[in-house]
Amino acid sequence: MTCAELLIALLRDRHGADTVFGIPGVHTVELYRGLADSGLRHVTPRHEQGAGFMADGYARATGKPGVCFIITGPGMTNIATAMGQALADSVPMLVISSVNRRDTLGRGQGRLHELPSQQQLLSGVSRFSHTLLEPSALPEVLARAFAVFSSMRPGPVHIEIPIDLFDAPVPMPTQWQAPVIHRPAPDPAGLATAAAWLHDAKRPLVLLGGGCVAAPAAARALVERLDAPTVTTINAKGLLGRHHPLDLGANAALPAVRELAREADVILAIGTELGETDYDVVFDDGFLLTGRLIRVDLDPEQLVRNQSLALGLIADAGATLEALAAHFPIVLPRQGRRRTAAALEALALPQDPAFKPFVPLFETLAEVVPEAILVGDSCAPVYAANHLVAQPEPRRFFNASTGYGTLGYGLPAALGAQLARPDLPVVALVGDGGVMFTLAEIATAVEERLPVVILLWHNGGYEEIRRYMAANGVTPIGVNLHAPDFQTLAGGFGCLATRAEDPKSLAKALSQRPEKGPLLIEIDAHRWPAG
Repeated sequence: MTCAELLIALLRDRHGADTVFGIPGVHTVELYRGLADSGLRHVTPRHEQGAGFMADGYARATGKPGVCFIITGPGMTNIATAMGQALADSVPMLVISSVNRRDTLGRGQGRLHELPSQQQLLSGVSRFSHTLLEPSALPEVLARAFAVFSSMRPGPVHIEIPIDLFDAPVPMPTQWQAPVIHRPAPDPAGLATAAAWLHDAKRPLVLLGGGCVAAPAAARALVERLDAPTVTTINAKGLLGRHHPLDLGANAALPAVRELAREADVILAIGTELGETDYDVVFDDGFLLTGRLIRVDLDPEQLVRNQSLALGLIADAGATLEALAAHFPIVLPRQGRRRTAAALEALALPQDPAFKPFVPLFETLAEVVPEAILVGDSCAPVYAANHLVAQPEPRRFFNASTGYGTLGYGLPAALGAQLARPDLPVVALVGDGGVMFTLAEIATAVEERLPVVILLWHNGGYEEIRRYMAANGVTPIGVNLHAPDFQTLAGGFGCLATRAEDPKSLAKALSQRPEKGPLLIEIDAHRWPAG
């Protein structure tokens, strides 16, 4: 086999890949030899950033790594933004790229697509970046990448292959079976200490992050037995199910939840980095934990970031949730449901002027497409959804307002989610500003006949930045944007398009969405009911 043929065989047969996102180029032609007959589905985005976002959406919807084939040089700088978002949110993504011939690397000869050091550039947005210099090392390097995805804090991995190695002969591996790697279990002594602290707590609080999404049953069992109010972050939305009586949602930055945090005598934080975009979206460093903090994470460095630690366990979130739940065979009454209900009542989110216009929007989505995966860009409906939306299961809500906070994420990530989960409806929540970053991916949705609903909130530019400028006494500039006629533009791509001015017309449009191919529903924010 050639190195390129072996790569495809290993991805398919050893590591279970079924989809590849990429744009072929002159440096990756040999990588594509035999791909058509491989059984792998190849999806061609219209920009490498779109490829990365699609792989991200695919990974978040399934838990499986998204795989990209990317060209040397500009292809890699294009996908770097998507890798940055995936790194910030611990999303598994494998980026396979070409690089110039081995004998030319680092020589600055002006070769096609040449960078001084492509590997060095991409190492800053990946768990690791590796240059393959010997084709026989490919199985080991791929195994290392998938070991990161399965047993460490995941994120993007970049493997670059010099163009003179794609057609190099390589011996067949003697072992095709992928290794089974188990994540670390919690230390028994540390687990016992954590259980004792939680048993004696009078006002416990639980913080569950995206690292817990694979263990919803264990998460529910533990918080119910602890009878503890629980923050579920944006990436953990749906972990406890829809409207669980102990779920505070992703509202840690709001006053009533902050008060619970300050009062808590023991706090259990599992699979969450306690980062700003989950706990301090008002950016005043006001989320304070004064009680004893127990943290569980796969990353030992993460245990000591952002908040003062009392006890840390380097362990798998799901295994720890199950083991801790076993320490509490009966419910410990702590008035958790009452405290949670009181906090949510004090928040009064549906009556908050900032959220009120979006309440009927999300009620309509929940009524017409209750099982939908909601995938968001950084835009007004998504900021509201972070606080308002409840989902029946994890992996049904994710967006780019966390961590890296890029624009242009929503549309291509929704396509990746739809490819991964054709059994579920998928709705992309995008704004008229951010969607312009990756609008061309409508062509990909049409080409792949993906029934994604593109819900476009049109408020005439960058509304969030416009408000920030006004609040800080800055004359608005660069935020009032000229927008195209999205209806005509969508039609030009071959995408059905319509407008919705109220919940009734939105419900009608959603109920008439096509089975094959996308639908763009444009909402004029200035005409939508104020609540």
